[in-house]
Amino acid sequence: MKTVYITRRETFNAAHKLWNDNWSQEKNEEVFGRCSNANWHGHNFTLFVTVKGTPHPDTGFVINLKDLSVIIQKEVTEKLDHKNLNLDVPFLKGVLASTENVITAIWDRLIEPVRSHGGELVKLKLVETENNYVEYFGENEPF
Repeated sequence: MKTVYITRRETFNAAHKLWNDNWSQEKNEEVFGRCSNANWHGHNFTLFVTVKGTPHPDTGFVINLKDLSVIIQKEVTEKLDHKNLNLDVPFLKGVLASTENVITAIWDRLIEPVRSHGGELVKLKLVETENNYVEYFGENEPF
């Protein structure tokens, strides 16, 4: 059987602030720059979810993309869209809301629902701006 990788794209809009409470305002501004703005700042995020598996003989699907979309919406976009990541998202409580930390929290929310639908989560890509994105492969780093 052949292994196939399939990717679904979803989007959400959210605000956050990069701020370490253990540091002074000056240190936060030095490290995080404008991202430490006391009044927050926002992004139009794009999330790419890549799943691998063997196409099912009856459907030809690794995972039904409609099902994958519903999983992502239920577990991620409904929780993050038009929210303040620092204040409004229980699964990010106490976590510095960097894109790196957000993507690992998203992974934790998606891994089991994807598995229960017959796929294996292998990669997330979270685009914060046209110039900045992060990728996460769970414990299966490709390098």
